[in-house]
Amino acid sequence: MKIIVTGSLGNIGKPLTKQLMQKGHQVTVISSNLEKIKTIEDLGAIAAIGSLDDEGFLTETFKGADVVYTMVPPNYVAEIDIREYYRKTGIVYKQALKKSGVKRVINLSSYGAHLDKGTGIILGSHYVEQILNELSDVEITHIRPTYFYYNLLNLIDMIKNSGMIFANYGGAKSFEMVSPIDIADAIVNEIEIPSTHRKVRYVSSDELSGNEIASILGAKIGKPDLKWIVVSDDETRKGFLDSDFPELLSNNYVEMFSSLNSGKLAEDYKLNKPTVLGKVKFSDFVNDFVTAYNS
Repeated sequence: MKIIVTGSLGNIGKPLTKQLMQKGHQVTVISSNLEKIKTIEDLGAIAAIGSLDDEGFLTETFKGADVVYTMVPPNYVAEIDIREYYRKTGIVYKQALKKSGVKRVINLSSYGAHLDKGTGIILGSHYVEQILNELSDVEITHIRPTYFYYNLLNLIDMIKNSGMIFANYGGAKSFEMVSPIDIADAIVNEIEIPSTHRKVRYVSSDELSGNEIASILGAKIGKPDLKWIVVSDDETRKGFLDSDFPELLSNNYVEMFSSLNSGKLAEDYKLNKPTVLGKVKFSDFVNDFVTAYNS
């Protein structure tokens, strides 16, 4: 099949492209970075260099594709309303898909995307799902992963500076986590099985409490007394602002993690859990955390 991969060779795009190439598909990887051309071509894929806000470029690139994998790359520029950025990107995707005649889309979304408020950044994924669903003649699978393991890497500076983990979620409460490799596996599987008009597929790899995570990580990095301390939303917001995060982004993060802590984020996930969890467990991710911590 002819498959388009958006999002360049990121945490999901790289393992996804590798798998698709190994299975003999013709893969085009969209990237905005000219320096990625060689890396993309070394994998055997075709590089398409352009911007995701360029509807004409996307339309031409999508033409003739059997499947397009869509995702919205991170964009944390200070002046950007990230939820609006998601919405605008979703509109460009919709127009390009419509004009190019593509009939099959695998869209990277997020758990919590079923909610239309109170989820911070994840509201952007809700917008994209709703916008793409307007394509009545296109078969769409929305992939909804849980909390990414690598989000925990953002805690490294805090651990080094304070010797503790402070967050408005976690502690004694468990939450679902996922590896990008398992997300890539799910996307490949969706491409290979018969499609349906609309489908939501949740992807998760493991589930631990914040306290369990702190205990495991602490033992591995030489901090056996590492604790996960749950603090208020206001304290979390102050921590972001004190670290020079933009105010709007800080508010979105706080709201997202608050919805994780309350259980709202995972409500629909718990009703529609995957029958089999991913193969990459937290014990596998710990090695990556230790490497990043010591670098």
